[in-house]
Amino acid sequence: MMVTQFRNRTEAGRRLARRLAAYAGRPDVVVLGLPRGGVPLAFEVARALEAPLDVFIVRKLGVPGHEELAMGAIASGGIRVLNDNVTRSLSIPDRLIEAVTAKELRELRWRESAYRGDRPPPAVGDRTVILVDDGIATGSTMLAAIAALRRLEPARIIVAVPTAAPSTRDEIRREADDCICEMTPDPFFAVGVWYEDFSQTTDEEVRDLLDQAASETATAQRS
Repeated sequence: MMVTQFRNRTEAGRRLARRLAAYAGRPDVVVLGLPRGGVPLAFEVARALEAPLDVFIVRKLGVPGHEELAMGAIASGGIRVLNDNVTRSLSIPDRLIEAVTAKELRELRWRESAYRGDRPPPAVGDRTVILVDDGIATGSTMLAAIAALRRLEPARIIVAVPTAAPSTRDEIRREADDCICEMTPDPFFAVGVWYEDFSQTTDEEVRDLLDQAASETATAQRS
């Protein structure tokens, strides 16, 4: 019989935080959650480490007519990463790439405004970034996030997830500076299989958690 490992995202985040205790209290650390599901975990990690929290949004750039196939991704800060193998092999013209990019950029900016409001994004240059999600199956979103984040020149990128497929975890480790993963079941099935409660995280929950984290950070800085 299959046994779930995490009660919910909050408990999974607290378990991750314990694995990341060496980063607690360091002024160079910033925690970024991949929305929406990664944010509740990132909130627990950031709170335990006394680090600032924000989101890092990644939008897939789907091939027109075959949107499930990614020709690249766009991420927070307007950073674009293209898969040259896909664009060249399919001879995708620049005008289509730009059109898809513009569409996804509008969605990305809307989400950033909805989640962050007027707060500026945190500076990540020369800092240690802990990138958190609720699990990794294929790894495409996380790999795009790492590639995009590299453009912002952080000192280190630490990926932290409760669960991942073994082969995907290995791939992430090759791209990030470190990958903290609680469990790598084989067969993996899907991320949600390993949670008792894997209900969808809403936009409102993401915004509330970011607001709460910002308020707690401001209070800590004043004290």
